[in-house]
Amino acid sequence: MGRPLIYEILEKPATSCIIGLCSAIWFYIQKKNIGYSHVGLSYENAIEGHHWRIITSAFSHISILHLVFNMSALWSLGVVEKLGPLGLGVEYYLHYTLVLVVLSGILVLGMYHVLIQRFKIEYFRRVTAVGYSCVVFGWMTILSVRQPSSKLDLFGFLSLPISFAPFESLIFTSIIVPQASFLGHLSGIIVGYAIAWGLIHGMNNFWAISMLGWILLVFVFSLKRSGAYDFNFLEIESVNDPSLPTVRFLSTGNGRTLQMSALPISGPEIV
Repeated sequence: MGRPLIYEILEKPATSCIIGLCSAIWFYIQKKNIGYSHVGLSYENAIEGHHWRIITSAFSHISILHLVFNMSALWSLGVVEKLGPLGLGVEYYLHYTLVLVVLSGILVLGMYHVLIQRFKIEYFRRVTAVGYSCVVFGWMTILSVRQPSSKLDLFGFLSLPISFAPFESLIFTSIIVPQASFLGHLSGIIVGYAIAWGLIHGMNNFWAISMLGWILLVFVFSLKRSGAYDFNFLEIESVNDPSLPTVRFLSTGNGRTLQMSALPISGPEIV
């Protein structure tokens, strides 16, 4: 008889949270009837300033089969969280998951750029990538280098040697799922090797938090710039009334608007 699931969840807290997040996003997408074109990443959208899609595309799944396949593989790869004595562990997992999400998205856009601009293959201009597969393939690759004796379990009954899993899975998914993003999966493998071989290293809590802050800043800025979400809820208005600065909320049709009246202040400006 196997161990209770709760113990597995406690041993893989980061993996469990990511699976929960992806599942919740999938449920929201289904409930709101959101199409993959609204959250997926494509070259055309990226050059239009939709850089936020690098994040939304990674955590979104449209098909339940796609979600189950990725989350099943991710659950098996969560063994990384248990390998603290080997230089891996929970912090390593979180730090380099962040790296995999961002760099694999940027790399696949770079591949699209070369294919479009250099080889004139316009097909890749509108190809839209969606799903957590890039990160899954990245962790397969890292584990195949750092812990080659591990096994990758899929759906609880299919077990693959982790040392061959990245390229086996790449070929397997390309054959049985023709619409699977070959370049997206390949980008995860490339970034995974760069991490496993130490070409990308030195991540710690400081750099991870700094990177997360920049990601959030770019995410919000690109959302606003692309017009995908309206952040114009803050209105600052100067008036000539020589009274103390006042702040008040006005009820409008679109919600609350913050109005601020302020006096000119002599002396240096403090930003």
